[in-house]
Amino acid sequence: MFARRRSPRRHDDASLATAWQVVSLLLDYPTEELVERRSLLEAAAAPLPAEVRDPVCRFLAVLGSADLGALQREYVETFDTTRRCCLYLTYFAHGDTRKRGLALLEFKQAYRRAGVELTADELPDHLCVVLEFGATADRAVAQRLLDDHRAGVEMLRLALADRQSPWHDVVLALVATLPELESDDADAVAALIAKGPPSEDVGIDTQPYALDPRLAEPPARSNAPVALGTTIPVGAP
Repeated sequence: MFARRRSPRRHDDASLATAWQVVSLLLDYPTEELVERRSLLEAAAAPLPAEVRDPVCRFLAVLGSADLGALQREYVETFDTTRRCCLYLTYFAHGDTRKRGLALLEFKQAYRRAGVELTADELPDHLCVVLEFGATADRAVAQRLLDDHRAGVEMLRLALADRQSPWHDVVLALVATLPELESDDADAVAALIAKGPPSEDVGIDTQPYALDPRLAEPPARSNAPVALGTTIPVGAP
């Protein structure tokens, strides 16, 4: 796990909760229901600070104009077959090592202490789950988890930028709510780019990102929407 620090307060609680809920929905697998919610999400994003609102609105414009089937295929190609674009935060810090199991347990225990239990098919370190938890349950705990894995979030942003992915704007909006990178995070990002995450040769062939990020599969993801089971749609009555 990367170094922990106290986050500066960049947004008030209400705007932060809205921003994280919107980003959580937009980073999930795109569905017809998400397309139908586009105007609702635009309205939710409208009062947010420009550094959050503008990239969200750019992605929503893509969502409204793209062929849904093509966008779904691009999502799978981006997040399910490219290790640098993994949405599981502990994967960046621990890769295919036994330490990742302990890190996942720490996430789950943090949720449990806040009174939240995940369903059996949800991994607690999925970025959408962390953000929804922060938006609807415990902002401070979610902020700490995100701070601890700030380098992984930055690695994801850089990878999406390299791919010219429409989801880069969504992560850009998230980054605008997080603390700036510190020197230890920058070093961790550089190491991830050069070597990839740690590996203990537990059955997965993990090649460094710089060689070919598609040589190994990322952790499995269900095609079902990731949720805590208590999702409150933004702007719903």
